Amino acid sequence: MPVEKNPTDNLVVDVFGPTIEFLVAPSSAEFCTLKGTIPAGVSIPMHSHADVEDFVVVKGQVTGLQVGPSGHKWIIGNVGDLLHVPSGVPHAWRNDTQEPVELLIFTTPKLGRFFKEIGRPVTTPPTPARPEELGHFMAVSDQYGYWNATPEENAAIGIDLGHML
Repeated sequence: MPVEKNPTDNLVVDVFGPTIEFLVAPSSAEFCTLKGTIPAGVSIPMHSHADVEDFVVVKGQVTGLQVGPSGHKWIIGNVGDLLHVPSGVPHAWRNDTQEPVELLIFTTPKLGRFFKEIGRPVTTPPTPARPEELGHFMAVSDQYGYWNATPEENAAIGIDLGHML
């Protein structure tokens, strides 16, 4: 593969509020590079997967869930911060601000393929998830071996899933 400037396949998908833009497609490299945008007031529910992820905050401020042996706490990521999520670690994200958050995401091709499979077309204004879309999301998560917290587990850590419904 030759050196490319700004390699992208111009694909952007909606993941029930946040959007994912594919910068380096999952089929073209040993890793997948994405740009994630979390709108103001939107959360990404607690989940885990075997795929390692590295997030660089490029715009705004994101709040990330850090889970450890003594429980959980929320940490703040500001512009320029690198947030590393090891394999299998439960994590979640919140945008508690009034501005969108933009993140560069470096991960595995497998997780990139997952986003392509579950992503919806981007609409303006965004549309709530339909029950069949959430069912598809859960079925694909199971196929990939990904874990998703229950609504009760999310509520216990301060995640409101109202934006998804």
